[in-house]
Amino acid sequence: MFHFNIITNLVKRYALVAAIAALAGCGAAQDNTTTTATTTTAANAASSINGESIIRGDASNWLSNGRTYDEQRHSPLDQINLDNVDDLSLAWYWNTGTKRGLEATPIVVDGIMFTSGAWSMVWAHDAKTGELLWEFDPQVDRAWARYACCDVVNRGVAAWKGKIYIGTIDGRLIALDAGTGEPVWDINTLLPDRPYTITGAPRIVKDKVVIGNGGAEYGVRGYVTAYNTETGAQEWRFYTVPGNPADGFESDAMREAAKTWIGGKWWEVGGGGTAWDSMAYDPELNLLYIGTGNGAPWNRYIRSPGGGDNLFLSSIVALNPDNGEYVWHYQTTPGDTWDYTATQHMILADIEINQEPRKVIMQAPKNGFFYVIDRTNGEFISAEAYVPMNWATHVDPETGRPVESPAGNYANDSKRVKPGPLGGHNWHPMSYHPETGLVYIPALDLRFDYAQDNAFKHSPKDWNLGTDFKETIPTADPAELIDNLQSIRGFLAAWDPVTQKEVWRVEHATTWNGGLLSTAGGLVFQGRADGQFAAYRADNGELVWESPVDVGIIAAPVSYAIDGEQYISVVAGWGGAYALTSGAPRHKGNVLTEGRILTFKLGGEAQLPETQITYLNVPEPQKMAYSPEQRAEGELLFARYCAVCHGPGAGTVGPIPNLLYSGEDVHAAWDAIVVGGARENKGMPKFDHAMDVAGSQAIRAYVIDMAKNTIALCESDLRVQYPELLNPACQMSVATSAESAGR
Repeated sequence: MFHFNIITNLVKRYALVAAIAALAGCGAAQDNTTTTATTTTAANAASSINGESIIRGDASNWLSNGRTYDEQRHSPLDQINLDNVDDLSLAWYWNTGTKRGLEATPIVVDGIMFTSGAWSMVWAHDAKTGELLWEFDPQVDRAWARYACCDVVNRGVAAWKGKIYIGTIDGRLIALDAGTGEPVWDINTLLPDRPYTITGAPRIVKDKVVIGNGGAEYGVRGYVTAYNTETGAQEWRFYTVPGNPADGFESDAMREAAKTWIGGKWWEVGGGGTAWDSMAYDPELNLLYIGTGNGAPWNRYIRSPGGGDNLFLSSIVALNPDNGEYVWHYQTTPGDTWDYTATQHMILADIEINQEPRKVIMQAPKNGFFYVIDRTNGEFISAEAYVPMNWATHVDPETGRPVESPAGNYANDSKRVKPGPLGGHNWHPMSYHPETGLVYIPALDLRFDYAQDNAFKHSPKDWNLGTDFKETIPTADPAELIDNLQSIRGFLAAWDPVTQKEVWRVEHATTWNGGLLSTAGGLVFQGRADGQFAAYRADNGELVWESPVDVGIIAAPVSYAIDGEQYISVVAGWGGAYALTSGAPRHKGNVLTEGRILTFKLGGEAQLPETQITYLNVPEPQKMAYSPEQRAEGELLFARYCAVCHGPGAGTVGPIPNLLYSGEDVHAAWDAIVVGGARENKGMPKFDHAMDVAGSQAIRAYVIDMAKNTIALCESDLRVQYPELLNPACQMSVATSAESAGR
């Protein structure tokens, strides 16, 4: 069932370096045949990781997802600094062989790098040279991709006492031997008969590996679970929303939470609240903090028609990590109806507020407010808007509750709301710099049109939002199209959590830019959607260095040191929710090459291979006779079942194939693919539960019609007026290089 490539013998390892580099696309400087040996094996390196080492936070390593339990993502290393960052250059790279989204934060310990990629793959590398030590493929059934709302991504592994832990997209938690990549145990974390996933990185506290799940859009009940690191035995489970009251409640917390769900049968659609990403831990207080997600369905007017806060949706929840018992919570968006999750990155820090030292937890969740909360008891301290918004006017300083605006209420009519469901900030990690006192936020400025789905019916294999999919259908009005494209914005914000004000901002060319790393060298590192990896001054945001990498970066960088040299490393690969669902053009610098691990140092000598780019126009559409009625039916079916991966209007520019460019072979096999499952082994599910061949052909008619419309748009004067906006939509870039990982 498992595939692993293991290199454990040091002598053999040196002999195979050149072959490995050629096969894996390793660019470890120019003389790759004389790679320096690491001082320890991967097994010995990982064996040193425990709670004390994570708390101590050795600057040369990156031992946990946020480096240390406080999740500050700040490196104390300062060899690379403002005075010499101009000399930063590529030390090594390694091609992952995939064009799916890459979101992982690497773990680095004593010269060994452990990280993950699409389809929950795991790799171990020599962190100095990029040499591949082993790889592990959990053999995820590609058809499970239908339940991954936001690409088949993975945000990283955890390491503990000689083992590496990975959560898989099909809901397993696997412990691997750190020295070989062989599985030690493999458990199913899922409740039966519900389509969960795992995309988040595990966290480990006191010999317990903690993981949450995703899947609220498909109708699941959220929970987090702790497993014994040695055996995989379940230690405890905390549900984030109540189940069917008729079945009783697992805890007093669930009994109290159920009182905040009024009317309806939320448990039939799951309720949601999945803890799919962020966690943090305070060893002094012995509190584990988890962020919870949106409701299932999104729409509270359907989910809980009688009202109520719907606990513990969109909340920060503090648990006792010894037994999983509830301690306190703070809800950022009571009764959430916009997909305003609080799963976003949480940071622990001790700061002075009103001349009083406070132990705080900080978060910029999707709803657009930056929160400072007392992490000892959940007491609200402050919150202010960090992005433009209209769903609420402010957070009441007395109650800590957002004051909703009529502009966000879509129960009776459509509303254009800011932020949209991708939020003012999504999963991309923030960073906190203790010396500047600033939090660096990879912010989004996006809107969304919400309307109630009055015909909502739960479908276990599909999205269950309770919102009208017709609102996602692209406009045919050229002026509105341009306005929509111009509204897509993203920026890097430096935020003062004490004054609750933005100190500086860097506007980016587009949105969905990477997570952040700050360093003691006075720098903030961020990869961007335009295919650049950049460094900014931590105090004022000045761009001081950047390097083109040919692919959009969404993951967060890390820093570590080996043999007295500091390294900056980032996993680069375009994808994720925005890339799949937006249908918005990529920036011209993001040519969507295969994903790579990129590692930089002062005086690095590696070179990326030259990328050859071919631009293809939308081809002449396939011949098909169809009626306006058939096209209209296809439009609705596409919006309901296809747009989440192939983008509104069928013109995605993410890692999923752009259907407007489909050739004769695809059209000839159209029904076999859509209803027959001919490409399930590549992650394209079949939809025979939702449509027959007539429906499949209606979608085909719509795609062909959209191809005709796109060609007409691209031949119009509008493209001449707005080349930066429309050129990427009118031409598909095909990138090739002299090497490939061959995966």
